[in-house]
Amino acid sequence: MNEYQEWAKETLTKVREKMAWVIEKNKEKIPYTTDENGSYDDRSDPNREWGPDDGLNWWTNGFWGGICWLLWQDTKEPLYEETARKSWKKMERCFTDYLGLHHDVGFMFLPTAVADYRLTGNADAKRVGMHAANLLAGRFNPAGGYIRAWNDIPGSDTRGWAIIDCMMNISLLYWASEESGDPRFRQIAVTHADTVRKHFIRPDGSACHIVEFDPETGACVKSHGGQGYGEGSSWTRGQGWAVYGFADSYAHTGKKEYLYTAKQAAHYCIANIPESGILPVDFRQPEEPAWEDSCGACVIAGGLLEVARHVPEAEQGIYVRAAVKLLRAIDTSRADWTKGCDAIVQNCSPAYHDCPHHITMSYADYYFIEALCKLAGTGIFLW
Repeated sequence: MNEYQEWAKETLTKVREKMAWVIEKNKEKIPYTTDENGSYDDRSDPNREWGPDDGLNWWTNGFWGGICWLLWQDTKEPLYEETARKSWKKMERCFTDYLGLHHDVGFMFLPTAVADYRLTGNADAKRVGMHAANLLAGRFNPAGGYIRAWNDIPGSDTRGWAIIDCMMNISLLYWASEESGDPRFRQIAVTHADTVRKHFIRPDGSACHIVEFDPETGACVKSHGGQGYGEGSSWTRGQGWAVYGFADSYAHTGKKEYLYTAKQAAHYCIANIPESGILPVDFRQPEEPAWEDSCGACVIAGGLLEVARHVPEAEQGIYVRAAVKLLRAIDTSRADWTKGCDAIVQNCSPAYHDCPHHITMSYADYYFIEALCKLAGTGIFLW
């Protein structure tokens, strides 16, 4: 066992100790963030009035079940299996409402229903996963070759918008193609990835968050700053989606240009990681205000470890060392291991310009735990 594996296994011990009571406390919920008392909210609460894209349709809802499946693989504790399955069964109601769903059905159902099918053979979970994949495929615009992001946003014409985040959602399409034998899903995923590679990734390896296309002709119109600092900047979490997403596309297709692009984006990240290992919301943001995004750090760490999985052993060190630097910074200075907060990872920021900043987000915990499992060599690849 190398030193990184040993450290990861030690840290996973702390994760198991904390999550045992966290999941017991929140087993009826689908949480996103914590309140001022450190307690998780519940996006599945039927007594609260939600907007069309919130509540059960909230895009991060799959990560709670994902955390449970990661822990179930590690411990075989029945509570984790039951809680994970309960979450996707609740979310299945989103199919009936339909209008609140968008490109993030991959994030919602891949680490929940699809993970259930992969791990347990649950045929009903496969049905739900295939339903989600068909919805995602239906958002593909052949003019431009991209999957449309979001639904209508008041004040903006989003019909031609695509976003870097969707590099992770298309994993659902790769799975659907592999599972069904139908190449259409894979063809949509590959076409989208090719479009992102051409229009989102800059020569220095940095990534745009949003690129707008003419929805009728497919012509590239412009890029938008999105959740980063501004147009032409480098939103940290978006860099993570680029690294991880292209490495994942390589894993599913074997197309070497995807691995090259993942490495290109990875080296940009590595070159910009500060000595502290604490990442800003945007790699190109001004010094003040010094907003952080621990979630971006966890996503990038997971992506770096995925790149390392696909390169020769002699090349792996640069990616693994950078990932461990980010994860250790979280463990030592941005993690809450007490019972004062339901979440582990602290100081996450959804976007540079939007409040709030430095909150907890369930998917930060997911990517933190997943990265530790990768280092420790436990669990199957969920994406």
